[in-house]
Amino acid sequence: MNIHRSVALLALAAVLVATSQAQQRQSQPAPRIGYVYPAGGQAGSTFHVTVGGQYLDGINKVFISGSGVQATLLENFKPLTYQQFRSLGKTAQELQRKKNKTPEEQKRLAELRKRLMTFNRNANATIAETITFQVTVAPNAIVGDRELRLGSDAALSNPRVFSIGQLPEVSKKVAKFVNEDGFKNQRRGEQEAAPPSLETSMTIPCVINGQVLPGQVDHYRFKAKRGQRLVFATSARELTPYLPDAVPGWFQAVITLYDASGKELAFDDDFRFHPDPVLYYEIPKDGEYVLEIKDSIYRGREDFVYRITVSETPFVTSIFPLGGRAGIETAIEVKGWNLPVNSVTQNKDCKPSVLPVYVAKDGWISNRLPFVVDPSPQCAEQEPNDDKDHAQAIGLPIIINGRIDKPGDSDVFRIKGHAGAEIVAEVQARRLDSPVDSVLRITDATGKQIAYNDDNEDKASGLNTHHADSYIRVKLPATGDYYVYLGDAQRKGGPEYAYRLRISLPQPDFELRVVPSSINVRAGSSVAITAYALRKDGYTGDISLALRKAPEGFKLNGAWIPAGQEQIQLTLTAPQTATKELFSIAIDGRANIGGRLIAREAVPAEDMMQAFAYRHLVPSKELKVAVSSGGKFMARQKFSTKQPVQIGEIAPVKIPAGGTAKVHVGMPLTTFFGKVQLELNEPPDGITIKDVTASRDGTEILLATESDKIKPGLKGNLIVNAFAAAGAPRKAGKGAAQPRVPIGTLPAIPFEVVAR
Repeated sequence: MNIHRSVALLALAAVLVATSQAQQRQSQPAPRIGYVYPAGGQAGSTFHVTVGGQYLDGINKVFISGSGVQATLLENFKPLTYQQFRSLGKTAQELQRKKNKTPEEQKRLAELRKRLMTFNRNANATIAETITFQVTVAPNAIVGDRELRLGSDAALSNPRVFSIGQLPEVSKKVAKFVNEDGFKNQRRGEQEAAPPSLETSMTIPCVINGQVLPGQVDHYRFKAKRGQRLVFATSARELTPYLPDAVPGWFQAVITLYDASGKELAFDDDFRFHPDPVLYYEIPKDGEYVLEIKDSIYRGREDFVYRITVSETPFVTSIFPLGGRAGIETAIEVKGWNLPVNSVTQNKDCKPSVLPVYVAKDGWISNRLPFVVDPSPQCAEQEPNDDKDHAQAIGLPIIINGRIDKPGDSDVFRIKGHAGAEIVAEVQARRLDSPVDSVLRITDATGKQIAYNDDNEDKASGLNTHHADSYIRVKLPATGDYYVYLGDAQRKGGPEYAYRLRISLPQPDFELRVVPSSINVRAGSSVAITAYALRKDGYTGDISLALRKAPEGFKLNGAWIPAGQEQIQLTLTAPQTATKELFSIAIDGRANIGGRLIAREAVPAEDMMQAFAYRHLVPSKELKVAVSSGGKFMARQKFSTKQPVQIGEIAPVKIPAGGTAKVHVGMPLTTFFGKVQLELNEPPDGITIKDVTASRDGTEILLATESDKIKPGLKGNLIVNAFAAAGAPRKAGKGAAQPRVPIGTLPAIPFEVVAR
């Protein structure tokens, strides 16, 4: 049985791009930032910044979120290819051998030598291109982390952290490879291990900026006075969360403090479970001291970027409790270094959210720790509750704010349960910056264990590689008393080992992530994005998606995540007019859960790879869209704009298992390049495009399924990419590949596989 549906083609405005230059620009991958150096600066200062990355041709804009920061482009460097190196080297050698060179030839030879000395055969392509620009930060610019993106007329880059600070900054020179052999030996271009760096002098307080190259150890000498309580707080992984092609998948910084004679005074290779180290040291006597930083296994390259804050500013090491109830004022105990107070207060007017807790001293602001504001009933853990006989009795639902007070401590809670009832026990600790590595178990009144969990992966926690928080969902076998045991898997404990333990019936819910956080789309076209559903407490239902407060002209197609699925590709269609400005959009997800309409905003994120294999959804602050022109010569004919497929208004295309279904597209099948080719982008195994034919007012796509691979009930979106043939086959003969130009993406086609 064939089912017909119309899909509006808003994605092919550039079908008739007339020049090869425009084709190349539009098909080139979006610019990618690998590192930013320095990754920030002081409010009220002007300084140069270098960004290393890939596909940086044509970059002409720098976007830094928030206000009070301006950037002016200075230089764009693209490294030589090996072929270019050989060709230029040959030219340089010919000029070198020539006698009686003219001034112009001498100048040309000097330029060639300089260019050849930048060649590095072993350069990492993902960070080899650089952009340099000047940044001016207003004196009243708000301090904290921003997001930096690069832009061209055609695309927008991924974001990177860019920090605005309060302290003076010290920056080493940008790390640049120089091939000392130059054109003399074209066969050499290998980068030698970096020699130990020269010692740098600094005046505290300050923020140190640097890069670590292979084998490099950086030293900073400073004067300090007796009694100064200095904090050395490092940012490295915070700046570049993951390295896809290195093990471990980040720069593992190590810092050491020495006195003037070289005696080691303090050392740190991480701060608790954070890879970025932090030292606290009280200066014993007036004199000079040296701070050292290196990679733990002496790796390095240009994207091993760090910032170290050296100061007597306040630093919060822990808070308690980790959360409070909405509508109730909560006193929060704060511990740390150089703190002017030992507590702060959560305002009772705070709405449910995760808020930052920090303190200020003499105008200096501390680091921030997360604090959860939740509407659920809450109570405090009450000691002694270390065993079954002293278990703390609680009613459900409840969130318990407690501590693993000492090494080996175990907290026990007694609940009453009914046969067949399902309960959830969930720990929040590591996700809230607590060092607790929790372990949970539930027993019945006889001591028989009915559930156990150590680690539970939470994909919403994009920077954690050790998902140390525990989670249990279990159906109770009988009516009676049950005991929930909470301890630390490493049998550690102390005042900073705080936790929040939720015990309740299941509370089905979800979070959303949308990737990427920088979206590039041509005017009037569509682009594929991915939405992830992070389902909670067993929720498996449909989630509908919608744009919120988006500028006029934007549209989502295939805006749903079907029941039981954790991710889906959909498309965003842009307005018909290009602009040099960036658009900020938001995407909401809605679901009917237990008769209540639940709405959640999608958090923009970047899909990052760590150590060649592991993938993480790392949250970004903003979801930005760049709408570019489709090219100088755009399609001028009117395409059909029949009603697109929409969830809730028109059912998805129904494809019989083992059968076919037709979809009508309001687009021409041929251009002056030749016939349009359509391909499915990452479809479910077993769904294919069987045929594409011209119709009276557009094109018909014949979709087919294989019954042995596809079963009735499967739902989702189909993403169709369009290409145009461009000239004769590259090689003569049967089966020769024909060049083609990517010309767009159709709006997502929702589908459902049904029985024949």
